[in-house]
Amino acid sequence: MRILHLSDTHLDRSGGPDADGADGTSALRRLLAELGHLPALDAVVVTGDVADDGSREAYARARELLTGYAGRRGANVFYTTGNHDDRAAFADVLGSGHVQPEAVYEGAAGERAGASTVAGWRLITLDTLVPGKGYGRLDGSQLDWLRELLVTPAPLGTVLAFHHPPVALDVDVQRALGLQNSTELAEAIRGTDVQLILCGHFHLQILARLEQAVVWVTPGVVSRIDLTARPGTERAVHGPSASLVDLGAPHGPLIHTLHARDPRMGETVYEADEEEMREVIERLGPSTASPN
Repeated sequence: MRILHLSDTHLDRSGGPDADGADGTSALRRLLAELGHLPALDAVVVTGDVADDGSREAYARARELLTGYAGRRGANVFYTTGNHDDRAAFADVLGSGHVQPEAVYEGAAGERAGASTVAGWRLITLDTLVPGKGYGRLDGSQLDWLRELLVTPAPLGTVLAFHHPPVALDVDVQRALGLQNSTELAEAIRGTDVQLILCGHFHLQILARLEQAVVWVTPGVVSRIDLTARPGTERAVHGPSASLVDLGAPHGPLIHTLHARDPRMGETVYEADEEEMREVIERLGPSTASPN
């Protein structure tokens, strides 16, 4: 199974650059053009923040661009929600995030999760969105649904995909705005056939483990975070990126990043100082978060 893993496209209604000069539509078009020679894919997986403004126009544009790209390679596209997404608009345009799901979870707050079998692998997308916040959480009902699915192993194994990583680097904003109940997720997947977890949100690549599963965080399409900035600050730079995941490789999962050639590669999109980052954590993190 070969997956093109994208995240954080941040498309908006206008289809143009935002106040910082970041342009999700342009970045996605550039990335897909650069990946024109990428051979056979089984799936394209987009792990959240599909839209920046939660507009139906943004989801429709994402569907048009990605369905065209994936369809030419015989693949389907799978989507999850992120903290910038709007559940109602997402569902109106993208449904469950699966073309023909074998199982769908619909939560009381509008959460959407789905499961499909692709090339012998089970792909499960989860909804970690907490409306109005930057951090993520999986509620008990969704975790129960996941546990029930995982009772029966898939032919080759299971891949989970969702927005907020259950792991973080030693970075305050990542700890505050990642998945807040990763311990509960770890308990749900322990001893099951979950072998890989795909996430986004942090706009940079991270490799880690959660129980028996490899966790991969892909860099963003609209921008990536440059960790050479002074600790406590945040610098985002231009450069659309994605990941190619090969689960059929002898030493798989074999994962590598793909970077589009961009004349502004590495140029600053925005820089946030320590005070701004403390405000972000206070405003978008859980009520118990401390900016340290």
